[in-house]
Amino acid sequence: MNPEFEQLYQALSKVDGYIYPNEIELSWSILIVLYPFITGLVAGAFILASLERVFNVKSLKPTYVIALLTSFAFLLVATMPLIFHLGQPLRAWEIMMTPHLTSAMAIFGFVYLWYLMIVLVLEIWFDYRYDLVIWAREATGLKKWLYIALSLGSDDISAKSVKLDQKLGYIVTVIGIPSAFLLHGYVGFIFGSIKANPWWSTVMMPIIFLFSAMVSGIALVMVLFIVINYIRKQKIDMLCLDTIAKYLFYIIIIDFTMESLDQIHRFYEAEESFEIISLLISGHLNFTLLIMQIGIGMVLPLATLGILQFYKPKETLRKTIYLITGILVLIGIFFMRWNVVIGGQLFSKSFLGFTSFKLSLIGPEGFLMASIWLIVPFFILAFLLWLFPPWKKTPAEH
Repeated sequence: MNPEFEQLYQALSKVDGYIYPNEIELSWSILIVLYPFITGLVAGAFILASLERVFNVKSLKPTYVIALLTSFAFLLVATMPLIFHLGQPLRAWEIMMTPHLTSAMAIFGFVYLWYLMIVLVLEIWFDYRYDLVIWAREATGLKKWLYIALSLGSDDISAKSVKLDQKLGYIVTVIGIPSAFLLHGYVGFIFGSIKANPWWSTVMMPIIFLFSAMVSGIALVMVLFIVINYIRKQKIDMLCLDTIAKYLFYIIIIDFTMESLDQIHRFYEAEESFEIISLLISGHLNFTLLIMQIGIGMVLPLATLGILQFYKPKETLRKTIYLITGILVLIGIFFMRWNVVIGGQLFSKSFLGFTSFKLSLIGPEGFLMASIWLIVPFFILAFLLWLFPPWKKTPAEH
């Protein structure tokens, strides 16, 4: 067969109905799915940390530093999927160095640098400054020099300086709460403001993204809290774990309600795109949306956590249930991002046809590359926990 005809045949095999020529290949692949997924984990983990610091939920104290370091570790990798998606990744730094206000995507430079450099770095530093000074005196070798450098030469550990650290850290956390909402809310705004795509164009999109971010971040910290204590062979604080599960249950309810309201609104309006979206949900997104996102990722965890609010089995069984539930929630939120990013590109702007998407194993936007950027934050987190072990913090009033 002629190579040109073979290429044309392969392209047309993806098409169902009538689509425009530029819609055969999807512009955004799995790396763009990872971007809102990772930023959601960042925002959600920080919100959980703020519950203890700002809202004085003392039962969550054992997870405060873990949540903070988790947010920081994933934020360091948040730009990587975007950079590797670019045709010229060496120019990616320009989005941070030359941001402007005329593009929702370009404003990412402001949001990212503000949240990374001002909020998270400062909060971690104020929370650990006292400990860094102590550790710099006690440690030897490489760690000693790292602690000296990270303490920025500070050696004041008086009660007055510790109190100032607490006050400044509290202020930064308060500022960080709306910053976390801004970080992920603007991601939803990017999709929601694309009027040409009715799957994305809804005023509910930023709100849905925000609550799903909180769901994913809380679930991640819950899973990490269980795993870290298991690795360290430490007894898990069940009051803390039950409290995390309680807040996760509440946020899932709100998230499920918001997404349901969005779908009800679509059904009620029944605009010209209603038919193509109905076919999209019942066909191309039948598995990823109805089964993975709603069934496994939302309804099952919601029912499980709901039962555990009234009936609490033994601790060992409860920990296992929480671990599995947290993983299911993360899977569900990932598929939510998949359905938004990939699903929104599967139907034609003509509303008369569909294309299809097949994820490749290798390549710059394949499964292996996506897996790397999902695994790297955990290695960064492991290093941060080695450098800033929460369980070795000096027992002072922080």
